[in-house]
Amino acid sequence: MSTTSFDEISENLSFLDDWEDRYRYLIELGGTLEPIDEEERSAANKVSGCVSQVWLVTESLLHENEKLLRFRGDSDAMIVKGLVAVLIALFSGKSAEQIAEIKAIEILDELGLREHLTSQRANGLVAMVERIQHEARHA
Repeated sequence: MSTTSFDEISENLSFLDDWEDRYRYLIELGGTLEPIDEEERSAANKVSGCVSQVWLVTESLLHENEKLLRFRGDSDAMIVKGLVAVLIALFSGKSAEQIAEIKAIEILDELGLREHLTSQRANGLVAMVERIQHEARHA
């Protein structure tokens, strides 16, 4: 299970100038994701708008009388799986209100993530962010 914080991911990406190294790092991050069960690879958990298959599972948990959301996910594409790990680190463990306030696309653009993705993968990244924020709004 991934325990890498978003700040750690951001810092590590800032040290990697070469995009081949950044891609390798994303692939490594994807490998740290907690596996999802086969029955969680359902149509309800599948993210539409992604060329690759992506599944996001949303769970609510209570922490000190505050409802927080936890996300788990997977993809059939290694780089996309790494992007899922980045988004989980960014959003997981926060309240719906906190998630709604996160300007995720701006943050990801500051990291330069979308500029080096194919347009299809960049669109898929936006679809994943929209899905997470939709889940938060309806939590």
